[in-house]
Amino acid sequence: MKITADALLFDNDGTLILSVESAYRCWIRWAQEYGITADDFAGLSLHGRTTAEIVADLLPAERVSEAVARIGRLEVEDVAAGDTRAVPGALELLAALPAGRWAVVTSAARELAEARLAAVGITAPLLIAAEDVTRGKPDPEPFLLAAERLGADPARCVVLEDAPAGLAAARAAGMRTVALTTTHPAGDLSADLVVEDLSAVSALATAAGVEITAGE
Repeated sequence: MKITADALLFDNDGTLILSVESAYRCWIRWAQEYGITADDFAGLSLHGRTTAEIVADLLPAERVSEAVARIGRLEVEDVAAGDTRAVPGALELLAALPAGRWAVVTSAARELAEARLAAVGITAPLLIAAEDVTRGKPDPEPFLLAAERLGADPARCVVLEDAPAGLAAARAAGMRTVALTTTHPAGDLSADLVVEDLSAVSALATAAGVEITAGE
């Protein structure tokens, strides 16, 4: 598939970077501190949602703010463990993109997103994080905000995502989608194209925009 786009919008965890080991360690420790059991987590949609939304499903409202701050501290500190890594093809793809043609759109807090990106050598020219929006994925607000700040027509944006919630947000924003099977099986991902990782995607900057080739 070939698409010419004004901008590429990337999710972070599972799309540009892989941090599942770190996230698992931190959430297990957090759950132990707050008396949360595996049964409490059962049935919750976790990936692609903001931390505040997840915590609000698990704890009374009066405990949410402090508990969100706690898991945030644990995750930022854990980046130093050194097992956060780039998704295959991510660094090569980003190196081919002009700074004004791409952004990272994440459900994570800004401090954590920046720490994880820095750990693999990525500096985003534009980062939309949890603090920047009032409604997170699957609402389209995060992607629409990124398109607005880049000066790009949403219909000419391509979103690269690994989570059903993020793909739903992109579709609601009227954007085309490329899904990665880094965290979910292909059958769970509704997208214009599904690829294994970013090594299957290449980009070429042209006068008309960014020409993306994927899945070939």
